[in-house]
Amino acid sequence: MFKVVVGQSDEADTGYAIAAVLHQCQIALAGGIPQAGILLSAIDFDYGLMLNQIQAVFPGLQLIGGTTDGEVSSQTGFRQDSVVLMLFVSDTITIQAGYGPDISHDTLAAARQAVAQASREQTAPTLCLVIAESLGINGLSIVESLCQTLGDDFPIFGGLTGDQAKFQQTYQFFQDRVMTDSLPVLLFFGPLQFSYGMAHGWTPIARRGKITAAGSNAVTAINGKPALDLYDYYLDGLTPSPEYPLAIFTPDSDTFYLRAPIGCDRDTGSIQFLVDIPPHVDVQIAHATQTDILIACETATRTALERYPGEHPAAALIFSCCTRRYLLGTRTEEEYAISRQLLPANLRIAGFYSYGEIAPQASKTSASLHHETFISLLLGDS
Repeated sequence: MFKVVVGQSDEADTGYAIAAVLHQCQIALAGGIPQAGILLSAIDFDYGLMLNQIQAVFPGLQLIGGTTDGEVSSQTGFRQDSVVLMLFVSDTITIQAGYGPDISHDTLAAARQAVAQASREQTAPTLCLVIAESLGINGLSIVESLCQTLGDDFPIFGGLTGDQAKFQQTYQFFQDRVMTDSLPVLLFFGPLQFSYGMAHGWTPIARRGKITAAGSNAVTAINGKPALDLYDYYLDGLTPSPEYPLAIFTPDSDTFYLRAPIGCDRDTGSIQFLVDIPPHVDVQIAHATQTDILIACETATRTALERYPGEHPAAALIFSCCTRRYLLGTRTEEEYAISRQLLPANLRIAGFYSYGEIAPQASKTSASLHHETFISLLLGDS
């Protein structure tokens, strides 16, 4: 048995909000005792109060979570100032939480500590969920450290915490602790069934170029010329922005992932990104319309449903990029509505808009960091 319940509230007062969420969950649990959960919160709540209230109602709950750039759930839908709690109940699947601190100092050590703390079972884990710090840290190093700890082929999913585009401070949750610069994880053990779909909607435009100089989260040169020349030529001097990300092609392939520009230096002609960009790879400027972005959401959801190995998933987790929310604007709620319409009517859903999405690449099995991407993860038991 694998049961999932969800609560969501957009009450402005923290006490009222968490009380409403817990009440919704308790009704849905109908006496069941959850062993683990995920808490997703807008940036302006009293997180310590929320975590203490959750632990008071469900002592010892294996809980992780963090702040977001927007929340979604099957309870209320898309909100930007809400609290979402997803709880897991199972007599066949064990779920354990762990965390690693100071990831900006030693990401690999943090990943190893988080996994070791959550690995209290004799059997090997089946899947890892992670909700980690996004600011002041190269998100790629988080994924690479988890892959090094758990194995290159191990399924890792999740997102990086947000603060509603303030880019000042994000927070992560573990049990009753509020933290920054940390790496909380949930490890699942046992006969978990899962599938996922991933899509972004951006299409490369203009000609391909090759990065000839890069480093320290910046691309300095493309085709031996200042990187900004590429944007200036094709976009008539438009400042690089997440609306026009770089499509980064994997070697000898037409498969690509996206990296969103966050600034530029016109004196040097370099373009800044949230993470390092590998040198000597082919790139193109990419573009998407609102319709393209929403079609990608549909594609990802359908792919997850088609891949699901069991009969009936119990839950869906959604990880979507804050840039998608920004570009969709007032149409953001359509992204959730599309997923809700495609997924089974009784399925419990939770998710958030993040500063980076984590899932295996479509062309390989190891996990990777994505930008501007929509990920739909289905969970159930055999």
